[in-house]
Amino acid sequence: MAFGSGLDDPGETEMSEINMIPLVDVMLVLLIIFMITVPVATHAVKLDLPRAHNQPNLIEPETVTIAVSADGLVHWNGEVVSDEVLERRLGAAAAATPQPELHVRGDRRVEYERVIRVMAAAQRAGVGKLGFVTDPAQ
Repeated sequence: MAFGSGLDDPGETEMSEINMIPLVDVMLVLLIIFMITVPVATHAVKLDLPRAHNQPNLIEPETVTIAVSADGLVHWNGEVVSDEVLERRLGAAAAATPQPELHVRGDRRVEYERVIRVMAAAQRAGVGKLGFVTDPAQ
């Protein structure tokens, strides 16, 4: 590959080419350095570590179903309870470890305010897990 100096006279132009010898020398030195350092960097010490078995704790919280029927009665797992008994049971459920999950079922013919009162009682008691159960067939 020839590079010109920009002169018009062909006799005065210099022929300059890229000298590859220093580049090859540098590459060979780098190759030798990497060949020496790679085995040192990948040297591993074998250890016999103890084997641990990790299994998750399968503590499933109980579920409590609170149903509000069409006539406004509150059912705790199928048992009819008054508002005072409901608040006492919600307080006991909130104090339990782990807290049970509350599933609220509201009849579609019941007043919405009655279901909201049950939810507010659960919130006042400190229940953290509250869910709604619906039946799409109705």
